[in-house]
Amino acid sequence: MASIALAMVQWRGRGVFGWVRGTKRPVPVAEPSAPATEPGETAPEKSAPIAEQPVPSARRWRGPLRVLSYLGTILLCQFTAVAMVFVVVNNENQLYDNWGDLLGTSNHVRAVPVPPKDEGLAGDQAAASAAASAPPSAGASATPPPKVPQAFHAPDSDAVPRSVRQADLKGKLSGVDGEVLVWTPPQYDDPAYKDKTFPVVELLVGYPGASSAWFGDTMDATRQLEPLMKSGQVTPFILVSPRVTLLGKTDTGCADVPGKVNADTWLSRDVPQMVMDNFRADTTADRWALSGYSAGAHCATRLALAHPNRYRAAISMSGYNDPAGEPVSLTAKDPKLRETSNPLHLLTHAATPPNVALYVTGKRGDGLEDATALQQAAKSPTTVTPVETTGAHLTSTWKPLVVPSFKWLTGIIPPR
Repeated sequence: MASIALAMVQWRGRGVFGWVRGTKRPVPVAEPSAPATEPGETAPEKSAPIAEQPVPSARRWRGPLRVLSYLGTILLCQFTAVAMVFVVVNNENQLYDNWGDLLGTSNHVRAVPVPPKDEGLAGDQAAASAAASAPPSAGASATPPPKVPQAFHAPDSDAVPRSVRQADLKGKLSGVDGEVLVWTPPQYDDPAYKDKTFPVVELLVGYPGASSAWFGDTMDATRQLEPLMKSGQVTPFILVSPRVTLLGKTDTGCADVPGKVNADTWLSRDVPQMVMDNFRADTTADRWALSGYSAGAHCATRLALAHPNRYRAAISMSGYNDPAGEPVSLTAKDPKLRETSNPLHLLTHAATPPNVALYVTGKRGDGLEDATALQQAAKSPTTVTPVETTGAHLTSTWKPLVVPSFKWLTGIIPPR
């Protein structure tokens, strides 16, 4: 609005350079009174003489400056218009959390340690139980890892409901630091459920994408699912949305890339451990699942097939198998990683078919063929449910899929 107002002022000749300080404009000078005329005669009309005060040196550069001021104002209008459209689109789709994500300057990788061997959720719990039951003489190593309380605060994004809590987590195993948003179902604070644990779904956004997108207007997951959880149509899941964009203008492919990033460890180990430490979350793989769209859909399928000892199911909305489906994917740049990060490769090269259920949506040319390939390669107990869609590769296509996909997930992970 300000840029348009400035343009209007400029074009009315009142711009900054419309008048040059120190110059004088031509001023009409009054002429002495004309002599009286005879009765009936009319005095001749004469224009008032002008007292010319030329300032040639000012006029020579006033013109170019005025042109430059007009040009600058036009460019300002163009810039503010484009910026306004970008802000509207970003707010609608929640693509970027902050300026660092937009400019590609944010880096959430503190270190890249070698992660310890993954024994899965059951292995983690067994190790903790064994340490807890060991005699004191076993030494300090017998002490079970203590639960780490996490500080939570209101979400940074105003688009997220205040019922969602945010933690700024420092990943112990991954070396990744990032925000994690957590929402608990209606039953969680019901006294009748005070001794109950709840299943968990990790929600993954595409690239670029803000962790708040699942809870804001973009996907509106809580508003859609809360009444269905109250009525018993959908299992009361704890919903967790961790940061996925970790390396500026690079999609990590949710993989551990030596020397670059431990995105897999961040999502499959650090985030779940934080949830189990701070909430009444189920601690068995049969009660954990993932859901994602676009690049997040690729991640959801990949993580579920790579870690059947941590996840029971995954929902993939318009995902892809080949990591090169995302042009800036870090895993697509390395031939070996590109192969081993492909969900189809993981499925066909598993030692035994993983006990994982997949709900894979897409339209022709945008995920459906990948879903079909997974279905054809799946062997019991792996199951793949392909769902054909017709919408564009946009959140407006995926948002209506939240309810049917979670009803499907309720059949895999029922309430108890």
